[in-house]
Amino acid sequence: MKINVIDLFAGCGGLTDGFLQTEKFKTLAAVDWEFPTVQTLKSRLTNKWGYKTDEHILHFDIQRTEELLQGYTDSKFGESKGLINLVGNNNVDLIIGGPPCQAYSIAGRVRDKNGMKDDYRNFLFESYVKVVNHFKPKAFVFENVEGILSAMPGDIPILERIKESFNEIGYEISDDLKNNAVFDTSYYNVPQKRKRIIIFGVKKSESSRKQIEDFYSMMLNQKSTNPTLSSIAFENLPKLIPIKNQKKLSHSLQEPMNIGVKNHEPRFHSERDIEIFRTLTTDIKQGINKYSNSKALIELYKEKTGKDSNFHKYNVIREDKPSNTIPAHLYKDGLRHIHPDPEQSRTITVREAARIQSFDDDFEFLGSRGDQYKMIGNAVPPKFAKQIAEIVIEIMRDIK
Repeated sequence: MKINVIDLFAGCGGLTDGFLQTEKFKTLAAVDWEFPTVQTLKSRLTNKWGYKTDEHILHFDIQRTEELLQGYTDSKFGESKGLINLVGNNNVDLIIGGPPCQAYSIAGRVRDKNGMKDDYRNFLFESYVKVVNHFKPKAFVFENVEGILSAMPGDIPILERIKESFNEIGYEISDDLKNNAVFDTSYYNVPQKRKRIIIFGVKKSESSRKQIEDFYSMMLNQKSTNPTLSSIAFENLPKLIPIKNQKKLSHSLQEPMNIGVKNHEPRFHSERDIEIFRTLTTDIKQGINKYSNSKALIELYKEKTGKDSNFHKYNVIREDKPSNTIPAHLYKDGLRHIHPDPEQSRTITVREAARIQSFDDDFEFLGSRGDQYKMIGNAVPPKFAKQIAEIVIEIMRDIK
């Protein structure tokens, strides 16, 4: 018997894909409000996992929770009979997902003049809580950025609000999320330093506290001794080499594309940027390390562009380390994710970003290239999700 799951704020399906890889879960429904991510998830469920219909995926705004549950007809989102009808007589055993993280991220708070305190996304967790309250699953998995630990919209810690909200509907979570619930995915088979909070909650019972403690203890035991290096993300991909005097194309394939590998087209780069990328990657490759500090990178940016900046713009992914975090911001530019090979002198492709996020090569991303970068940056790495799922399976055996 498979464990029935609903995925909220599903995005393109990183969490769902990891759970399905265990072959122990069944996705009853997944919800997201961005069209390209919904189309990508529909494609994945039907082409990879053999779902016979795309009705399992709801394209809708979860803030309109009552309509999401009961059904809706909408000019933007179309028509649906709603989650309740879709679930039917099935028991919902587990709810997974995480509200958009921009309102909790430290980077987002730095950029926003009010520190994101007025951002509506601070309270999207309330919709998550409402769905949990309706279906009463045995447990839930709530994923978010590390910055949620310090977020204080309305000058009240957001984690206090979240804990109280789940407590009111009869669910328990850890009292010490700061020490228990922060995970660096590079120690969980993902070639990327990406710190995330995993809140595991269960229905209150005599054994609920132990179940939560067991979850975090097992997650800690799964942690590898050494991080996963970024070099694996670039293996067996054809090189994309700079070409001159092209107005729409700056790089071309050196060899035929591997069969089955999609989304591996380069961005267009100016000759100036190609020169900068070659300078930076050669500096690392030859062990010169002239540009190993922020000051030197800021000076290089000023020298090459004539513009001032308080922050360095460039980062070369080091093959001997995990990649830096893949963000949604990657859809704007890739300057902080420069390919390590001087011969290629470019930023990473969608496929390379997906590999750094641990997506399989047969996972196809739809929409514009910008859409694809954005959904990858917002996703939960599937290999990390799979490790969470395997532990959830063990814990749920003991939940009545």
